[in-house]
This record gives sequence, C-alpha cells and structure tokens, in this order.
Amino acid sequence: MKYFKILFIPIMILIVGITISCERDDICPAITPTTPNLIIDLLDYTDEDSSKNVFKLVVIGVDNDEVLSGYEIVTSNQLVLPLKTTDNTTQYALINNYVLDDNDTPDDDTDDFLSDESNIDIITINYSRTEVFVSRACGYKTIYENVTVQIESDEDNWIESIQPLNSNQSVEDETETHFNLFH
Repeated sequence: MKYFKILFIPIMILIVGITISCERDDICPAITPTTPNLIIDLLDYTDEDSSKNVFKLVVIGVDNDEVLSGYEIVTSNQLVLPLKTTDNTTQYALINNYVLDDNDTPDDDTDDFLSDESNIDIITINYSRTEVFVSRACGYKTIYENVTVQIESDEDNWIESIQPLNSNQSVEDETETHFNLFH
C-alpha cells in the first residue's frame, strides 16, 4: 500500500499530461468546399436555351495525354473540369464522336489511330490563382479569377463558341455553371 501511495501521484500527473496534450483528429469533412472544378454546360448552337449532348466524348489533358477520369467515351451535356493549382493555364482536348481504328490489328495498340469520324477541339483555359485558407484540417483551396476559355481554330471545329456566364468570370463554387459551350 505504501508503494501505491508513492506511485499514485506520478501516475496521475502522467495521465493528466497525456490527456491535456492530446489533440482532436484533423480530418477535413467531406462537406467542406475545397478547390472547385470548372463547370461548363453544353448547349445547342441553334437553340441556345436547349441542353445538347455530345456523344462518344473523350476529354484528354493536353500536357499529360491522360484521359480525364469520368470522360472515357461518354455521352454528356456538362463538363466538370479540374484546373491546375500550380499554373495559370490548363488545356484539354475535347474529342467528339471518339472512334479508335485498330488498323486491323486488335492485339497491337501501337498502330491505333483516331478515325476520320472523330473531331478534336483544343480548349485553353487561362486564369489567375488565389489561395484561401480553409482550416487546419483542410489546408488551402485555390480560387480561380478572371477565367477565360479559348478554342483553338482548325478547319473542322465542332465547338461553335464558349461564353462565360459573368464578365470577369471566377471559379469559386462548383455548384454553379461558369461557362456555356455551344455546339
């Protein structure tokens, strides 16, 4: 019993010290808004109030040649595109009616090419970036300001025009449309 009394005070000090030094878990809640994506609605060029699907759509990042997740030969009337947080420009190749010709060698994909039915348009998205502190758990998010989208011209653009919903368009919220693409 004598040893218990001697050890009781140091043990209690240790327990209190550990309890006080513990911090709550820093987990960013899923509902917390973080860096937003660019939202582009796809509309009919001849009837600007009507939504219009793009069929067999593939979206590829120009600088990395990777197909954007969720855009592997899909039909869609809206694009949700991530923008770079480390650069002021992001480019995408939007391929309408994606048809890959395997050159009659289905086991060899090194000689595959896009058929003449496919139509590639390159868009360049320019913006300035501002980092905003969200919380200790979530860190910073990037807000995009003065966003512009340009279409590289070729002899057969399937995209007729892209228009911002606001002058000096910013991308702060991914629950609203930022641009309309007419095709």
